[in-house]
Amino acid sequence: MTTEEQYKSFILNCTTSPKSVNNYSDFKRINETIAKIKGVDSFDIYSCVHTKELQDIIDSLNNNEEFKQYEKTGSYQYSNALKTYMRFLCAKEIFSNEAKKVKLPSNLTLQQIYYGAPGTGKSKTIKDLTFGESVIRTTFHPDSDYASFVGTYKPITEEVTLRDCYGKKVIDEETNEVVKEERIAYKFIPQAFLEAYVKAWKKLGSKKSGKSDKSYNRIHPALLDTPEIFTKNKASKKQFLIIEEINRGNCAQIFGDLFQLLDRNEYGFSDYPIVADKDMQKYLEKEFAGWEITNKDEINQLYGEANMVNLIMKGERLVLPSNLYIWATMNTSDQSLFPIDSAFKRRWDWKYVPIREGRDKETNVPLNWYINTGDKQYKWWSFIKKVNDLIGSLTNSEDKKLGYFFCKAKDGEIDADLFVSKVIFYLWNDVFKDYGFDDKDFQDEEGKILSFDRFYEDKNGKTNVDIAIVELFLENLGVEEYISEEEDSDDSYENESDLELNNNTNSNQRSYDKTKYRVNGSSELLNKKEMALAVIEYLVNLNSAAF
Repeated sequence: MTTEEQYKSFILNCTTSPKSVNNYSDFKRINETIAKIKGVDSFDIYSCVHTKELQDIIDSLNNNEEFKQYEKTGSYQYSNALKTYMRFLCAKEIFSNEAKKVKLPSNLTLQQIYYGAPGTGKSKTIKDLTFGESVIRTTFHPDSDYASFVGTYKPITEEVTLRDCYGKKVIDEETNEVVKEERIAYKFIPQAFLEAYVKAWKKLGSKKSGKSDKSYNRIHPALLDTPEIFTKNKASKKQFLIIEEINRGNCAQIFGDLFQLLDRNEYGFSDYPIVADKDMQKYLEKEFAGWEITNKDEINQLYGEANMVNLIMKGERLVLPSNLYIWATMNTSDQSLFPIDSAFKRRWDWKYVPIREGRDKETNVPLNWYINTGDKQYKWWSFIKKVNDLIGSLTNSEDKKLGYFFCKAKDGEIDADLFVSKVIFYLWNDVFKDYGFDDKDFQDEEGKILSFDRFYEDKNGKTNVDIAIVELFLENLGVEEYISEEEDSDDSYENESDLELNNNTNSNQRSYDKTKYRVNGSSELLNKKEMALAVIEYLVNLNSAAF
């Protein structure tokens, strides 16, 4: 359906009068006025598909005298039509955003590390899973420490009232205003962990109404067999702390005594509470002031104490709540930077993200990225497979291999400059330099090594990528050439002509159909056998959930 058809259907379903469709979809005068304002020959209001764009148009119309005049004459029919169209676009955006949300599995892991080769889409996977959720993100690096992850006192600039030696406020004689001055003060500044920690606990409660707290009631142990007392409406109360590149920092140093909190019980709370230091305690007590935690009695029962939740709210004890999810990413190529000890590893679930062909999230159709050297185009996925085979044979390891999203293509294209500066640079400096360049893939026709500097050439005082060397390396690897839709269409006609000619000239001989096919928009050309297998595989994957 077109936008106009969708809009008219929207009106029909929102009103009882059939005339409303004509009244609220008559934009002829509006289109003419907007065309004049924009200085174009014509304009179609249905080309506006975003609320912000439509609001800009409404603002410009409201400042136009011609519009004001016929708007008044027409009993404000046109502004009502615009308001209705705005409601339609708002509704469409809301439902569109809801459709984009990935439904989170009900049995989500509280602490999970996504690991794999660089470019496999680890961060993208987490981003898709947490779309629409409350997320706090941080990145570990060699200089990360406890203070930068949890929080610490930092100097800040504050504006304070200037007072005289008697303690009275100083008043400016000219403006009669109180004089202010800036002073340096020290304040506890929370970082990613504490921000997520506070948000998570607040999601499990609400501000006190001012009434006195309920007295502690002991819960029968049998009730603790029902996790729902802690997870009721939990889906809307999740808080995510995402740690990118977790192994690029010294985890033992960064987590410190928080390490003990990572042990969770069957209800998702920390098994072993720890005592917060005085600085953190003051900050947490201030943050939690006036907050009442739902199901606090049940939580207290988990620890056999009548006031554990009160201690948590006062900042005296630290306990990870059941709705705080700590997820991280780890590049296997960086695992030697700060090795993670086995005790730390045990407290996480590990999710391997394999190297696979990039596909469109909504249609599952291959992305079909390609390397463009200017003269030729090569399949990016073919390159990934070939170069990873080479990396595996030389290093006997999976760590340094490339994922599909190692490079970001622009409109499906990776140009030669980006390919050399990012991909070749990584391969030559981080992968192959320790294993030598004796393989024939690294040599030219004369047997000379393709050193990194040979990928660049000087022309008229300018340094440019040497296209010939790039193409030589790709062809040494055996990377398949990329065939565009237009070229493939031309080839199909040629194949049909050749087949017809073969049938006419060799009528007594058996001829073979060499026609190539592509499945579901893929750039890969297949014969009949391969095509049949690809179709079956596609249908199986498409319907796997039903089996």
